[in-house]
Amino acid sequence: MSNDKALPRAVDGVADLQTIMAMIPHRYPFLLIDKVIDIKPDSTAVGIKNVTNNESFFQGHFPGQPVMPGVLIVEAMAQTAAVFVVEVLEGEAAGRLVYFLGIDHCRFRKPVVPGDRLELHIEKDRQKRNVWSFKGEAKVDGKVVADAVFRAMIMEKRAGE
Repeated sequence: MSNDKALPRAVDGVADLQTIMAMIPHRYPFLLIDKVIDIKPDSTAVGIKNVTNNESFFQGHFPGQPVMPGVLIVEAMAQTAAVFVVEVLEGEAAGRLVYFLGIDHCRFRKPVVPGDRLELHIEKDRQKRNVWSFKGEAKVDGKVVADAVFRAMIMEKRAGE
């Protein structure tokens, strides 16, 4: 691999927003994490999403009683896992697409609303070549609001990308 530019990396186990955007291709309004902290290579990481009333999805989900859609909570867990993978692979996967392969045992336990600080705890379960399996828990104030087991595949970049 060429060393023409520095690969994006977390600093002291923390990836700020600019680092996250260098690591994964997601952008507003679909970038659903603000920071990833406590990255322990090859085991765990914690994503942070500060949920605000300005989120675009609250316009329709639900007017007058905003609730973060559960599928977006799972997507935020997956984005945290993607940052983790890029960090573990020392930047080799930066900018590549990560596709969901499956979501199992997903449960939503409590609504997530504006003002909540969503913590997205992910733990690597298995890795086989470019397929990774994770256990995830989303927490607000230390209480689990959602959990899931999910698998994703890191896709190789196509020529010209």
